[in-house]
This record gives sequence, structure tokens and C-alpha cells, in this order.
Amino acid sequence: MKVTLSALDTHESSFTPLVVIELAQDVKEETKEWLKNRIISKKKDGGAQLLFRPLLNKYEKETLENQNLYLVGASKIRLLLGAEAVGLVKECNDNTMRAFTYGTRHTFKGFDDDNDDFLTMAECQFIIKHELENLRARDEKMIPGYPQAKLYPGKSLLRRLLTSGIVIQVFPLHDNEALKKLEDSWYTRFTIKCQPTDSIRGYFGETIALYFGFLEYFTFALIPMAVIGLPYYLFVWEDYDKYVIFASFNLIWSTVILEVWKRGCASMTYRWGTLVMKRQFEEPRPGYHGVLGINPVTGREEPLYPSYKRQLRIYLVSLPFVCLCLYFSLFVMMIYFDMEAWALGLHESSGSEWTGILLYVPSIIYAIVIEIMNRLYRYAAEFLTSWENHRLESAYQNHLILKVLVFNFLNCFASLFYIAFVLRDMKLLRQSLATLLITSQILNQVVESLLPYWLQRKHHMQVKRKVQALKADIDATLYEQVVLEKEMGTYLGTFDDYLELFLQFGYVSLFSCVYPLAATFAVLNNLTEVNSDALKMCRVFKRPFAEPSASIGVWQLAFETMSVISVVTNCALIGMSPQVNALFPESKADLILIVVAVEHALLAFKFILAFAIPDKPRHIQMKLARLEFESLEALKQQCSVPFTHLWNLMPVALADTHSDCLAPTQQVKLATENLKEEWREGEKEKAP
Repeated sequence: MKVTLSALDTHESSFTPLVVIELAQDVKEETKEWLKNRIISKKKDGGAQLLFRPLLNKYEKETLENQNLYLVGASKIRLLLGAEAVGLVKECNDNTMRAFTYGTRHTFKGFDDDNDDFLTMAECQFIIKHELENLRARDEKMIPGYPQAKLYPGKSLLRRLLTSGIVIQVFPLHDNEALKKLEDSWYTRFTIKCQPTDSIRGYFGETIALYFGFLEYFTFALIPMAVIGLPYYLFVWEDYDKYVIFASFNLIWSTVILEVWKRGCASMTYRWGTLVMKRQFEEPRPGYHGVLGINPVTGREEPLYPSYKRQLRIYLVSLPFVCLCLYFSLFVMMIYFDMEAWALGLHESSGSEWTGILLYVPSIIYAIVIEIMNRLYRYAAEFLTSWENHRLESAYQNHLILKVLVFNFLNCFASLFYIAFVLRDMKLLRQSLATLLITSQILNQVVESLLPYWLQRKHHMQVKRKVQALKADIDATLYEQVVLEKEMGTYLGTFDDYLELFLQFGYVSLFSCVYPLAATFAVLNNLTEVNSDALKMCRVFKRPFAEPSASIGVWQLAFETMSVISVVTNCALIGMSPQVNALFPESKADLILIVVAVEHALLAFKFILAFAIPDKPRHIQMKLARLEFESLEALKQQCSVPFTHLWNLMPVALADTHSDCLAPTQQVKLATENLKEEWREGEKEKAP
């Protein structure tokens, strides 16, 4: 079946705005005109073929501020073609998940020529972002009006505009009606209920939905630990030998929940289509720089930076700096212990109730200092990782996560390890663990959600009063929305959210046999965390662009590593208990050997358990295998078509499929598919 597409109108004056581009106030007119032409130009001319208009018309610009705000949208056909280009996976009428193609659009469930809901708004905005980022320089040597902003063939125009300060920001708009519906089903009613992960995915994309899915799953997974730990805390506090059962349960629990999560994550992402979505070739990240050269893989011109220079920066600068920060963290920890000793001495000398309360003050101060140090170090880690000049965004994120995790782990848990294994003061360990856990949870709730929400509400009222005072005949609702959202903070991703859960997992699992009440506090915190994070996403930050994800990525490995460390710490703590030591009054070497043997046996059991639980459910494995089989069969059929048949008839096929809305490569692909189909039909007719 041949598919012929008509040209798209890129000059529609009225369209649904999906994305906002903010330019600097002093941008030259020739630059604006050049950018507009590149955005609305047809694909065959190197444009994005999107819809584009300023937020304000000429008359409104004379009356109002914010003249350099522009709205970007796209026609339905353009979005469908973009969905094919980015490789979106959708459910077909036969309930299988397949990569969407425009030519077979009617075979997908829910598609109708008159239906605009086939693609979610998050997917539409992701497509527009992809098209804008793939606007590349052709013959231009520089951005018009800015000779210092050099260009070379293949360079992403948007990334150059951002790094040159010409474009301030690009962000997707909220859909107020859809947002209100999402809020009503999500967090406005403070009741314990399941997260609407499918609705979150439809509005914010898979990465955000996976975080909230994991937060909900982790919270429910903590409930058994909280239920079992509560009676241990209330009735058998000093009987450490009885904590062997609790520590053993913790081992099985930490392994099972992570393996079961992988299975649930696979089911969700298969339903969303990201599990079978083909990985796109990674382009250089925006901040990557180097000498212009030819990439040996792509054959395209791009900056090249020697790997040895990056390694020198990592090992001669970044690594020593991280070690220095770790040393400073230990120095602050020793100051904390001096404060603890001072408070304890004061309490023993006076014995009053006030000095009893004072015993908790050093831990509270230390918990606040830890949070401040973590946030300051985060900025330094981001600067260093950017300075290392990693080519790919994935490499940048991996190095950043490694730096931050190492520092946060030592900063948050070093004092607890010191108390447990050097001071061997279990009473102080319980007190410090409780204070650090509760204080950090309260600080995170205030700093991440409540304070930004209060500031945002204050700014919202100022914008509302300003818009109401305007006498200009404008779309005040849209103007108010864009101006308000452009001033919102930018959501920097799920890094900090996962880091908070990672540290919480450490507090719960590392010293569970000493403070089993930690899981109870974690559950109580997460019940409010779900709502505060939802509030943050909907009302505090700009709407983030959707990012397809098939898992929680490197955080799965981080949680699994923490569970392994928890086995070692719990075995060591139980081995240090008076009851266990009483069994080996003469030979401590035997005790150490037995503890190490038990720890190794538990680790072996843990890894066997992880291996025995498949990462994907059986029905998902079968569906993936079926897709792989069909892909191989399709490849065989493609290879069976004679090359001479394609070569001889290609000019005619290209003429039949010619369309201004298709890039040359897409036209060739479409013509090739049509020729292959014609050849197969002819072969069927010849067959007896």
C-alpha cells in the first residue's frame, strides 16, 4: 500500500502551544528571523517543520514586557512523523507492542484520523524537543549577528544557542485542565492509595512515573520491616541475640524487594513501550568541547577531545578533590564527637532535665551540617564533572552519581560506623541514627517542597496582580501562564529524589539490628513524601520534558550494593553483642572466623536468591522473544528482495512518495518499503 503525504502548513496562526522558547532581551532581529526560518522550514531544507509564533504581537510588545517569548507547536501529521523518527513504541490491535510507523498507523490501538489523543502531551513535547535538538548547521559558519558563536556542519543549533546565551531556556507548557485532573487523582486528597502511575507517565513521561512507582513500591515494602521491628523496639531491646532473626529477615527482605521491583518495572515499561524501544545513538552533550574533527563512527564533523586529557583531569584533580572533601567530612565528624562528649559530661555533672535534652543537640546540629555539606559538595561535583569534559550525557551522569554517592555515603554513615565499630556504644548509635534519620527527613521536606511552594505562591500572586492591571487586549490566561512558568525553578531530574531514598534505605538496612524502628519512621516520611513530591512536580517546578526510560538505571545497582554492605554490618554488629561474645569467652579468633563464615554464607544465599528470581515475568519474556523472532523474519524478507529491482524502479517510487514534509532519507525509506511490498505481492501471484 503506497503512502502519499501532502505538504504541511507551517504558517498556521493559531495552534496549541506545547513548548516555549525564551530568548535573551538583547537578541538581534536578524538572529530571531534566522531562528524562526530554521524552525518552520521544511525538513528537506534542513528545518524542523514546526509551528512557531511569538507570545505577543507587535501591539502587545509595545505595552508589555517579556517580548522574547515564543511558542512552538506542530500539526498532527508532523507529530506522527516525529513519533516514528524517535522510535516511540505503541500497542497494536493484536495487543503486541511495536515501533510506531506512519504507514501502518491504522494498525495501532486507539488511532483514528479524527482523534488527537493517540499521542500523549508528554510524547508530543518530547518529539518537539527532539526535532529542535536535531536542527543542525548546514552551510552556516556562525549564528547570524554573533560572529563569536561558531558553527560547523552537523552542530546542534539549539545547543549552540543555549551555550552562547542567545536562548535562555526551552521548556514545555503545562496543560492546566489535564494537570487539575491529575492532581485530583494524585495528591489533593490526603488518603492512602496507589499512585496513578499511568496518568503520571502520560503527563510527565516514563522517568518521573518510574520514580513515583518506585517510591510507592519502596514505601509498601518497608511496612513488613516496620511491623516486625516495632515489637523488637518495645519488648526485647537489649537482647541482641534475638536480633539474629530480625537481621536474617532484613537480608531476605532487601534482596527480594529489589528483585521483585525489577519484575514490576519490566511489566510497567513493557506496557508503556519503553522496554522494547530501540536505543538511540547518543549525540555529544551540550557542554562537550574540543578541536573540530571527524567522528570515526558517524563520519560527522564534531569536537574531539583526547581521552588521556580527560583521565588526567579525573585522576590528578577530581580524585584528590574528592579525597580532600572526604577528609574534611571526617574532620567535621570528629568535632561532632567532641560536642557529644561535652554534652554528656555536662549532663553527668548536673543531671537536670535540660541537660538531658541537650544530649540530642549535637546530633541535630551535625545532621543539619551534613545536609549543608551534601548540597555544597553537589555543586562542586557538578562543576568538576562538567570540567572533565565527558562526551556523552550518560558518561557525565555516571561520573557525577559516583562522586556524589561516595561522599554522601561517607558523610551520612561514617559517624554511625565509628560509633558502632570503634566506640562500640550501642546506646549512642541508636540515638545518633534516630536523630540523623528524623532530622534529615524533616529538612528534606521543608527545603525541597514546602519552602519552594511558599515562594512560588508568593510570586504567583505578584504575576496575577500585574496581569489584572493590564489594559491590553491580549490572551491574559496564556500570557499569565507563560510568564509564571518561565520564572519557576527548573526540575533537575530525579537524582536528588533517588539519592534521598538511597540514604533512607541505608539507615533502615545497615543498622537494622540496633534500631529496628528506623523502618517505621521511613514509612511515615514516605507517606508524606509522595504528596510533597507530587506538589513539587505540579506546582513548584516547570514541567520537565518527558524522557523515555526502561528502568531506574544505575540506582538499581546502588541499592543492591547497599544491601550487600548491610549484610556485612549486621553480621558484625551481632558478632559484637555481649550474648554472642559470651559463647566464646577465650578465643576471639574463633568468633571472628564464625562471623565471617556466616556473613559469606548469607551473601552466597543472597546472590542465589537474586539469581533464582527472574528479572522479567515469564509472559514478558515470551512477548520479547516473539518480537525478536518477528524482527529476524522481517529482516530475512528484506534481504530476499533483489537489489536490482530496487535500483531500477527507485526513481519512479521516489516520485510517487514525494512530499515536502518528509526528509530525503524518509522519502527513500518509504519508497523502498513500497517497492519491497510490490515485489512480494508479485512473487505471491507467480507462486502456484
